[in-house]
Amino acid sequence: MTASYTPHEIVERALELSRADGCVVIADEKSTAHLRWAGNALTTNGVTRGRSLTVVATVDGAQGTASGVVSRSAVTADELEPLVRAAEAAAREAGPAEDARPLVGRDASLPDSPGFTDSPAETSSAVFTAFAPALGDSFARARAGGRELYGFAHHEVVSTYLGTSTGLRLRHDQPTGTLEINAKSPAADGGGPRSAWAGRATRDFGDVDPAAIDAELAGRLAWAERRVELPAGRYETLLPPSAVADLLIYQMWSSVARDAAEGRTVFSRPGGGTRVGEKLSALPMTLRSDPRAPGLEAAPFVIAHSSGDDASVFDNGLALTATDWLREGVLNQLLTTRHSAALTGLPIAPAVDNLILEAGGTRSLEEMVAATGGQGPALLLTCLWYIREVDPATLLLTGLTRDGVYLVEDGEVVGEVNNFRFNESPVGLLSRATEAGRTERTLPREWGDWFTRAAMPALRIPDFNMSSVSKGV
Repeated sequence: MTASYTPHEIVERALELSRADGCVVIADEKSTAHLRWAGNALTTNGVTRGRSLTVVATVDGAQGTASGVVSRSAVTADELEPLVRAAEAAAREAGPAEDARPLVGRDASLPDSPGFTDSPAETSSAVFTAFAPALGDSFARARAGGRELYGFAHHEVVSTYLGTSTGLRLRHDQPTGTLEINAKSPAADGGGPRSAWAGRATRDFGDVDPAAIDAELAGRLAWAERRVELPAGRYETLLPPSAVADLLIYQMWSSVARDAAEGRTVFSRPGGGTRVGEKLSALPMTLRSDPRAPGLEAAPFVIAHSSGDDASVFDNGLALTATDWLREGVLNQLLTTRHSAALTGLPIAPAVDNLILEAGGTRSLEEMVAATGGQGPALLLTCLWYIREVDPATLLLTGLTRDGVYLVEDGEVVGEVNNFRFNESPVGLLSRATEAGRTERTLPREWGDWFTRAAMPALRIPDFNMSSVSKGV
């Protein structure tokens, strides 16, 4: 074996070396390309390559099956056998795994990947061929308009090769692109410097228009020329898709069936069991994941590098299908592994790496703003950040607004207001929302480093709780 071995050859060699009763090998090949800029000028760019290998060894014993998991990066040929032996030793030293199940076998619903023996997919600076000149044009427009643009564009492709001792040979190529731009301009009305943010998620940057984003940011900075101070309180609030995504991604991460069945979360039914089947929203909201959703494609099989209540290494290779977490406003499903599904009596529903909220709305955010007014001051948010959990029993979250909170009166944005700290539960917001707009792809601001494939509508909340004024930007 040489250092030039391809990922599929590494997987096959690790399986050959295994002496365990069962073995799963996951090879992840990642390539990245990035641009960064500040003050209307490109500052850095580059490309990187990386490889990581995870070996899961299972050992059958009189008390049950144990698992050992070892992951390492940049594994050389000489380090492969020691890595396999380390996983086997970890399994022998561990007690029986609670989530133990027979390793997933070959299944007609998910045949072997035809490209398993092919080289990994890669990105390069060529992904920015059309984007970079358009970004340069935006720098010139911003400079002429007295704005400064800061931000970064990141693109990565991860090729995952998964092989098992039961015969699975699966591969998935996942492209992920993100763009974040901050526009800044001098203070107005005696306030601090004005700042506005916009973000986009993309697979290849072919659908990203820097000119349109710059125009959006320029409009937000113009809104901020008038500054209005507001106290804490409950306000009618328009949450843009990015903010909705941040809240509902956290809700999804918290919707673990076992935790709910054990009475530890907002999805626990008083007296025992879960709230599956309970109506959570008066609007016809459907919150779903689908590995084959156009533009949001994700791995169609489980890739688990470790076990927990929401994932199991024994489920590696299990086929993933479209799942409705919330259907027409009713809680339909919680996150389950094969193990937790058996414990809770719910269908098997592992996590999928995308999230979509649909409620039948047709209005854009701009149209929702135009329909706002008459009931006192209303707020339009840009994004949320520093989101933290306060109470798992209600899924109460706290966090801050950032880069623009705007005052809406009689269907028009009339100025920028101060930032706030908020205290809200996404489950509570779904129950109180009075309007959902048109679903569109969006980039979550807070969780964009971990979760980028989301499509959300804007939501109108009649009484969003701005619990205190924040002095941050």
